[in-house]
Formats: sequence, C-alpha cells, structure tokens
Amino acid sequence: MDIHSSSARYQTPKGYPSREKKNVTSNMRAFLFLLVMGIVNVLHAQQIAPDEIRKSIYFGGGSYDIDGEQVNDLLFWLDSIPNALEKYQIHLISHTDPIGGKQYNEWLSQKRSEAVQNVLLYNQIPEHKITIKDWGLDNPVYSNDSWSGMQMNRRVDVILYPIVF
Repeated sequence: MDIHSSSARYQTPKGYPSREKKNVTSNMRAFLFLLVMGIVNVLHAQQIAPDEIRKSIYFGGGSYDIDGEQVNDLLFWLDSIPNALEKYQIHLISHTDPIGGKQYNEWLSQKRSEAVQNVLLYNQIPEHKITIKDWGLDNPVYSNDSWSGMQMNRRVDVILYPIVF
C-alpha cells in the first residue's frame, strides 16, 4: 500500500464513521440550520402587521458583533423597500437571552442596537430616522427554556413603521 495515496492517508479506523459520512452529516446539519434560519429571516422580513415591516439581525451568545453576511442582507433588504427613508421610521428593538443576568443583558442589548445603528449610520441613514429600544432579557419572543429559543432571542429587530403625515 502506498502511504502517500489519499486512500492510505485518510483511512478511518474500524467502528468509526468515515470522514465522508461525517462531512455529509455535518454539512446536512449546517444546511438544515441555515434553512431554518433562512425561513425565520423570511418570516421576519415580511410584513407582520399592516403598518410594519421587520427584519432580524442575530448574534452569538454574549456577542454584539454583526457578521458581514447579515450586514449585506440588512442593506439589501432596506434597498428593496421603495422610498424606505421617505416613508418609514426605523426602530431598532434589541433582545438577549437570560444568560448573564439583568444588568449584563441590558448592557449587551444596548451594544447590539448600537452595532446595528452604526451599520445604518455608516451607510448614510440619518440618525434622526432611527429610534432604539433595548429590552435586554425582558419581553422575549421565543421561549428561553430551550437552546434554540435562546438563540432566536439574541437579536435586534429592525422594524420599519410608516411615517404618518
């Protein structure tokens, strides 16, 4: 057997799943997670009430960093709404999971809304068009009794409310 051949280098010990099976399984899990998150994003990006449109930005536990893909999605979403700046006021509603206690989560909630606000300001959204409400761990939309519920509560909802003249 040639020790430099790919089959010799990457053989899996007996009783363990092959790397190919592991990769398929982990890829499938990642796909399903992204599919679920995509469905949630689609639901959140659609109209919830007749007078509002929303999109959610999700964060990792204890984090207020926004990944580049979500920044692009947010900006694309705003660009897809005709006359968004003329017709809507932007509300940023931030949430956390309960891990870390009330004071920590109030701080984290504020940092998350500031992170989203900074993206908007950097992209020429006027500050007077943005209103912020930081909920912290109060008023969760999803149950914090499960890990997936806590993941869904780590977010900032960007809500567009029509300007009434």
